[in-house]
Amino acid sequence: MKKLVVITGASSGFGMALAQAFAKDGYPMLLLARRVEKMDALNLPNTLCRKVDVTDNEAFTAAVREAETLYGKTDLLINNAGIMLLGSIESQDPTEWKNMLDVNVMGVLNGMQIVINDMKARQSGTIINISSIAGVQPFAAHAAYCASKYGVTGLTAVVRGEMAAHNVRVLSVCPGAVTTELLGHTTDQTIIDGYNEWKESVGATNITADDVATTIKFSYELPQAVSLREIIITDTMQDA
Repeated sequence: MKKLVVITGASSGFGMALAQAFAKDGYPMLLLARRVEKMDALNLPNTLCRKVDVTDNEAFTAAVREAETLYGKTDLLINNAGIMLLGSIESQDPTEWKNMLDVNVMGVLNGMQIVINDMKARQSGTIINISSIAGVQPFAAHAAYCASKYGVTGLTAVVRGEMAAHNVRVLSVCPGAVTTELLGHTTDQTIIDGYNEWKESVGATNITADDVATTIKFSYELPQAVSLREIIITDTMQDA
């Protein structure tokens, strides 16, 4: 049997596409999200689905350990769970800042801490953190979101350096504009409309969650000695 893959935020978007892609090749999986019914509805083989908020370290740990009793130690963790609450720093509700930082940064830290000691001891394993193009360059009305995703990109680079000598890969994937449920988290309709108008104006509407999932799966299935440290993936027509 292939080794265990753990995917957070697996109820939609990149997470759901990743679950379906890995299932096709027979990987045992642990899928985590707050909407467990969405994951259960996929009816994937050799898959444990659990309702977990990644900011809850205790619940996150318990779910991983449960899956590991069934399928063996985690070989791949994909920290995909995230929220995007775009807004102007002058007017955005600070609770939205905290929510983004908690999920987008603390959730990633929680996941890495759960699996990294076992990976280090085994001298093998892969962690893939889903950042964003907004984690490598700034965008208007993205201040707090950029802060969270720059955080993911930065902490990934630090842990990559710490784990290199232990043969553990730590990668960041930075997607550009892709149509998923993510934009729907934003509460400012004017910003949502402007984002969609921009995407249409540049023609950046063809890349899909499946394309991103295929790229991520490819990076994992390369030999353990090959590390695609940071992947920025966008629609060809996205110009920024």
